[in-house]
Amino acid sequence: MDLELRQLRCLVAIVDEGGFTDAAIALGVSQAAVSRTLASLERALGVRLLRRTSRQVTPTATGLRVVAHARRVLGEVEGLVREAASGQASLRVGYAWSALGRHTLAFQRGWAEAHPGTELELVRVNSATAGLAEGICELGVVRRALDERRDERRFGSAVVGLERRLCALAADDPLARRRSVRLGDLAGRTLLVDRRTGTTTTELWPPGARPATRNTHDVDDWLTEISTGRCVGVTAESTAHQYPRPGVVYRPVRDAEPIAVRLAWWRDDPHPAAPAVIELLTALYRTG
Repeated sequence: MDLELRQLRCLVAIVDEGGFTDAAIALGVSQAAVSRTLASLERALGVRLLRRTSRQVTPTATGLRVVAHARRVLGEVEGLVREAASGQASLRVGYAWSALGRHTLAFQRGWAEAHPGTELELVRVNSATAGLAEGICELGVVRRALDERRDERRFGSAVVGLERRLCALAADDPLARRRSVRLGDLAGRTLLVDRRTGTTTTELWPPGARPATRNTHDVDDWLTEISTGRCVGVTAESTAHQYPRPGVVYRPVRDAEPIAVRLAWWRDDPHPAAPAVIELLTALYRTG
């Protein structure tokens, strides 16, 4: 089935203008062209969309539903054209778990003040590229290196800051009484990890001293399981700021390397605002 935007515009114009003659005037075409376009749409869909009498034109029940869908499609297309033409009408920044931690609010406010013409939206997408590969976002905050065999060919990235690694524990865990922990303290525990987006793998531990692992796919489930005491987690510092949870405490892992926070973008179609985002985030992490 091949539908065309001109067919949808024609249908909406007939309904809005109340007839074929006024629709033709609104669209700047002949009345015959309007009739042919509507007929081609009805043939493509295999349904009757309008009831025509000598005095009025009204949508059928199916026609009402099609008109509603047509309005949404045309609205989306108009928005796409505006955004493509301006390049900076909006900016969607994806993240997998914890946005920018304690810098999140400062980033949102700083961006709104410095770039009032570009609306910023932070979008949580639990994928390895934080929504880039899915086409949901123009930029992505990622805390693990992009896949060299696949993602690095498609995406560019820049490190904007570093975050400490923290251990998440049940509040009544004996280790929770300490000010910090070591990786060796967790060797006999069960580590809850997100293999798609998480920053923690057993490679942090030497062979023969690695913890057992269980999988999770969501930060809320991760916190709920840790609060029971059956598992522990190791995560970026930003998680503690973004997700404080009763029954869960965070302690620094003092012998673990920090986590690099990267901003990623499509290599062949970078958003014009990417350099400004890098500059702002780098400044926030540096001063923080």
